[in-house]
Amino acid sequence: MTHRFDPTSLREYDIRGIVGQTLGPDDARAIGRGFATLLRRAGGHRVAVGRDGRVSSPMLEAALIEGVTASGCDVVRVGVGPTPMLYYAEATLEVDGGIQITGSHNPGNYNGFKMVFQHLPFFGKDIQELGRLAAEGEWEDGEGTVTDADILDDYVGRLFAGYAGGTFRIGWDAGNGAAGEVIEKLVKLLPGEHHTLFTDIDGNFPNHHPDPTEEKNLADLKALVAEKQLDFGLAFDGDGDRIGAIDGQGRVIWGDQLLSILAEPVLKKEPGATIIADVKASQMLFDRVAELGGKPLMWKTGHSLVKTKMKETHAPLAGEMSGHIFFAQDYYGFDDAQYAAVQLINAVHVIGKSLTEIRGDMPAFVNTPEMRFQVDESRKFAVIDEVLARLKADGADVNDTDGARVSTPDGWWLLRASNTQDVLVARAEARSQEALDRLLAMIDAQLEASGLVRGPQAAH
Repeated sequence: MTHRFDPTSLREYDIRGIVGQTLGPDDARAIGRGFATLLRRAGGHRVAVGRDGRVSSPMLEAALIEGVTASGCDVVRVGVGPTPMLYYAEATLEVDGGIQITGSHNPGNYNGFKMVFQHLPFFGKDIQELGRLAAEGEWEDGEGTVTDADILDDYVGRLFAGYAGGTFRIGWDAGNGAAGEVIEKLVKLLPGEHHTLFTDIDGNFPNHHPDPTEEKNLADLKALVAEKQLDFGLAFDGDGDRIGAIDGQGRVIWGDQLLSILAEPVLKKEPGATIIADVKASQMLFDRVAELGGKPLMWKTGHSLVKTKMKETHAPLAGEMSGHIFFAQDYYGFDDAQYAAVQLINAVHVIGKSLTEIRGDMPAFVNTPEMRFQVDESRKFAVIDEVLARLKADGADVNDTDGARVSTPDGWWLLRASNTQDVLVARAEARSQEALDRLLAMIDAQLEASGLVRGPQAAH
């Protein structure tokens, strides 16, 4: 018995594909066999399995469980819920690993797998190893058992245990994603007035695409906040590990801005602590963390990479522009949008101003969205190396943590290679449109020197 995965499905941080084209039950079975094999060899034997609300998730779950048990590990099924609920199960139940079947924020015909191995992220080389084991059929054999654990109420209780006061009027948009039932239960516990949208879990996503980092997907939430004159609104992606937010005027509060708010109570409890953000985050965030007495640390983009760095630096809080926010202070160190929502409510209460005021007080910057453009996979990292070599030769102020982030008197610009797609990602931020135009011209000049143009946007 051997199995070959579609080469596009084994990604840097997870396994992902289009159901019926690049991903199917045979892949799920092989993932189960490989994961259980590695777990047994590391001395483990029980795996928590959860799934999102996609139409294909039950089929993939059944095949995955077949694979895990055929390689001799026991399965604890935790049912439908957000990815952080599976992470919670892995952190609190007597299990040695966890797998969530989820297509995250991708369109409905996608699905995939996010994994935790003995409380650590499972990514990069680990995922490639699953491919090798499958290709060689090098799996352990055995007969595992399957049991069910209903942890949804425990998880909601744990989210609410993080609540420390403040009564607000809030809109919540679950986007028909896997967090719907959790949100409905959570708002019943929270004081204040809560209005929910699209909390019925529906893998066809009939109302809007479940990605709160794209402003067009926040239109319904903006309308709700405006109509009911709410204090603010919160939105969640398809599997509940990324958060979006808007203030009372409907202005988006981006991932780095959320982190600058969340950092305040965290640093009150733990003065001088390290707060991590990815290279795409605004300079405003790093300055704010320093101002609050914390140690800002710029790190590579990618949720597994951030989690690993948090453990290494004992950072109590970390976040990415994409809305992944990770809490290790009084929590387990993983990214959880539902917990982030509760902590944001706390932070607004602690700061003592409305979220609209807090947002209004932030320094005004002009920035580009994340620009992505296609580049041949074989050139992707080479281009970044060429850019870095030229910048260093010119004596530019450059940070090479993840690609090239260049600071100039106008602001900063970033050019990095995506770990998950054949694209280069660029971003720039300045105090004025003229300054931003100068930064974009610098990006264009670097691309041109490597024989590229800042061409049409690649699909996200």
